[in-house]
Amino acid sequence: MPSTIDPAATAWLLASTALVLLMTPGLAIFYGGMVRTTGVLNMLMMSFIAIPLVTVVWLLLGYSMAFGEDAGGGVIGNLAHVALTGIDPGTVRNGVPELLFVTFQLTFAILTAALVSGAVADRAKFSAWMLFVPLWALLVYSPIAHWVWGPHGWLASLGALDFAGGLVVEIASGASALALALVLGPRIGFRVDAMRPHNLPFVLLGAGLLWFGWFGFNAGSALKADGLAAAVFLNTLVAGCLGMLGWLVVEQLRDGRPTTFGAASGAVAGLVAITPSCGSVNTLGALIVGLVAGVTCSFAVGWKFKAGYDDSLDVVGVHFVGGVVGTLLIGLLANQVMTGGARGLFYGGGLAQLGKQLVGVLVVAAYAFTVSFVLGKLIDRTLGFRVSKEDEVAGIDFALHAETAYVEGVHGHAPRGIFGHQPGPRDGDH
Repeated sequence: MPSTIDPAATAWLLASTALVLLMTPGLAIFYGGMVRTTGVLNMLMMSFIAIPLVTVVWLLLGYSMAFGEDAGGGVIGNLAHVALTGIDPGTVRNGVPELLFVTFQLTFAILTAALVSGAVADRAKFSAWMLFVPLWALLVYSPIAHWVWGPHGWLASLGALDFAGGLVVEIASGASALALALVLGPRIGFRVDAMRPHNLPFVLLGAGLLWFGWFGFNAGSALKADGLAAAVFLNTLVAGCLGMLGWLVVEQLRDGRPTTFGAASGAVAGLVAITPSCGSVNTLGALIVGLVAGVTCSFAVGWKFKAGYDDSLDVVGVHFVGGVVGTLLIGLLANQVMTGGARGLFYGGGLAQLGKQLVGVLVVAAYAFTVSFVLGKLIDRTLGFRVSKEDEVAGIDFALHAETAYVEGVHGHAPRGIFGHQPGPRDGDH
């Protein structure tokens, strides 16, 4: 491990950290455009409040739990760096100031917590969410980050690959989102009323900001300004493009017309899937990852209607499924030139790497779901996690924040039969 600061790596990581932090406001706009007019501000706030809440617990405990020296068995880090004890401007980690590494990883934790909010849009108490976020960051995110990225983490030691967060970010948030959706139950009118996005320009703007930030998310994870970072940067662009194209092709064949909503959704699906694999696959591999994710996730967002769980903004259908796709495809497409060793099935590596990736997917999904479900239930039985029916119907922006996003205060949906409206096949999609 380098003991001196690499100025080029430090400059790139400073820029990448700013890019990743921008992803959370981008996510807020992305999610905010998807909900109804009476829940826009609440949706924005659920993302923005994650920034201070996660920052506090990360600096106090989370970083040490995730990236501190292993406390035993590769399960959790020790508490040597509680409140950043032992870290100062001269402390170096991976060739960059450790304070910068702390901040870079903090932006990942913030975004991951904010992602979960999409599953409970329009019906969660803000106070309950403020309690859930810091506890989730400590009990779910930090241990998983240690398993995958921490010194001697057990999944890392097993050989499971996750370059920038397929397991730690996408699958963890997706499984947790499913758990919370089950705890809170479906929105009033789910599968009956139309619940279309109220502002598609917001959705596209948010997707653009996410895509922009994703270059720091993935290429910044190289922790160097080198050829690997350049390859990861290109892979990120390629996968987002192919995810968009794949989703739009499905819409054209299935529905007869491509949509702006589908374009934004497909790009995000491709970016989600390339997150774990961007440092393991070549450019051709990134093309395949993005295309498979775009096609797969375009179908996965409809599973909730058949299964009966109300994942409001399709965190499960895009982030969980996309994360699984990208993580497992490493087992097929990992290239030794990129990984420096590990090879996927298509490059002569047999099934060994695929097996390691599958173990990572199953363990992380099961752990994140179980802990999030228990945590959600405890909060629900004490503080209460869901707003009243009256507040949900009237709109949670005014009920919880005493504000409205629009002067008109128009609801973003109409009950079945009002004005002759009948919900379409895309109603309720994220």
